[in-house]
Amino acid sequence: MTRNMPDKAYASSPCMAADLADPQQALEVARWRRAERARLIAARAALPLAERTALAQAIAAHLDTVLGDVTGHVIAGYWPIRGEPDLRFWLYALHAKGATLALPVVETPRCPLVFRHWEPGARLQPGHWRIPEPPADAATLMPDIVLAPLVGWDAAGYRLGHGGGYFDRTLAARTPPPRAIGVGLQSARLSTIFPQPHDIGLSAIVTEAGLQYEAKP
Repeated sequence: MTRNMPDKAYASSPCMAADLADPQQALEVARWRRAERARLIAARAALPLAERTALAQAIAAHLDTVLGDVTGHVIAGYWPIRGEPDLRFWLYALHAKGATLALPVVETPRCPLVFRHWEPGARLQPGHWRIPEPPADAATLMPDIVLAPLVGWDAAGYRLGHGGGYFDRTLAARTPPPRAIGVGLQSARLSTIFPQPHDIGLSAIVTEAGLQYEAKP
């Protein structure tokens, strides 16, 4: 497989999952990503609950350092699935400090996410993939900070997610894009994810070991 390191610009419409890359290379990358995704999710799921809790607490502490004062910021979190770091306790704390919270919603398949207002105790409903999300009557917000859960990641700031492409489309659709902070496990680091033209680099990556990547201004 030939390593492809394009610029961090999105090469196609935000509602397209694939781009006009070399078809054979794209197929090889897709196969490799599926295998790595399955391996990393299985390894994460096998961690004892106590260890996962400790890892999430360490990630949260480093996020506090990276973000600093969150008063007045609109921060989009995520509802954890498949062993992702559960940072809901940290989101509750951000809300108490004066941040406005949002959660991602798939309103239209294969198109950018929207973000709806959410706060601790607010009603949620099953959404895409049955992930809890705010209902349609919740206000739509434009977050300035977005947390992107990582299945895998590399030192160039690229994210391996669940394969739907929603975060890439979302970042591509915003000008300027929000500050996108990938959060995941140090053990999920890869030498590269073999980024393709549709992949968008993150603003920063934070693991339980601290800040691992930050994009240059």
